[in-house]
Amino acid sequence: MNEELVGEALAPYRNRVVVCSKFGFNHVNGVACGLNNRPEHIRRVCEESLRRLRTDVLDLYYVHRHDPSVPIEDVAGTVRELIAEGKVRHFGLSEVDETTLRRAHAVQPVTALQSEYSLMWRAPENRILEVCEELGIGFVPYSPVGRGFLGGTLNEYTRFDGGNDNRDGLPRFTPTAIRANTVLVEEIRCFGQTRGLTTAQVSLAWLLAKAKWIVPIPGTTKLSHLEENIRATEVLLTSEDIAELETITSKIKLIGERYAGEPVPEIVKSFKSSK
Repeated sequence: MNEELVGEALAPYRNRVVVCSKFGFNHVNGVACGLNNRPEHIRRVCEESLRRLRTDVLDLYYVHRHDPSVPIEDVAGTVRELIAEGKVRHFGLSEVDETTLRRAHAVQPVTALQSEYSLMWRAPENRILEVCEELGIGFVPYSPVGRGFLGGTLNEYTRFDGGNDNRDGLPRFTPTAIRANTVLVEEIRCFGQTRGLTTAQVSLAWLLAKAKWIVPIPGTTKLSHLEENIRATEVLLTSEDIAELETITSKIKLIGERYAGEPVPEIVKSFKSSK
């Protein structure tokens, strides 16, 4: 459904935009229900995405999650074939550890790695960013505003729609966790107030200042938030600003795990094993 909407909206502007999509799950009635990175599945869902998006090529095709039952070399090899056939331009991965990233890159150069990264979740700093820089891979932080938490508008009384908002089942969005973790937002708010920035703008400007090859992708359903996020690109944080912000926020111990009741991404396993 989302791809159909995007395909319809972008059809008149296709030559002016970059279109990305993902694969990696089985779906039943639009709901993800298990990992699937088998080559025949990749090929089938690629054709379906091309049709829904009304295009003959995907500019960037991500592995949404790596299926451990399929060697990453087979996945990369399949995407390499799709690139040779002109159906895909670039290869991306999501939430993988250093070893998987290197193995995939050796078969088909990886253009971008998409993983969660924000002032709430800094696990990629444990080797992943270093490897991306070494291999020339762009890094795309998703949830750069902590799934909205760092926007500063949520509190312990906020309720999420369980049918349409996955935060309803995430440990960091229980009333107890929100109440405890609000101290992080308040510290960011104080930092931003002296610079005329909102908490969301601070969070995005921090990521943009880390490296030119780091490109966050904030999501929103509100035009005002979109405009607020765009203005973050005009912010220039100095090295002193970054050091101050990281010193302040690193002292705060957050409550609640990132995920519950689903397979733990490889990058999370790697991060925890290193602690």
